[in-house]
Amino acid sequence: MQPSNPPEPGRDAEQAPAAEHIAGAHQLLKTLQDKVGQHPELAEAITKLEMALSILTVKTAGML
Repeated sequence: MQPSNPPEPGRDAEQAPAAEHIAGAHQLLKTLQDKVGQHPELAEAITKLEMALSILTVKTAGML
């Protein structure tokens, strides 16, 4: 088992704005989907944003 690397100073601060933008875009797309109904491209965009947010959460150890 490999020891986990200590977080780099300032790294969380760099990724937090990205996470906020992703979360904001996710909310906008969900609102748009509610207004226009189901659309395959909207669903795909929402899924991709959710995946990106999950990756950021893992990389920042949940410090979003």
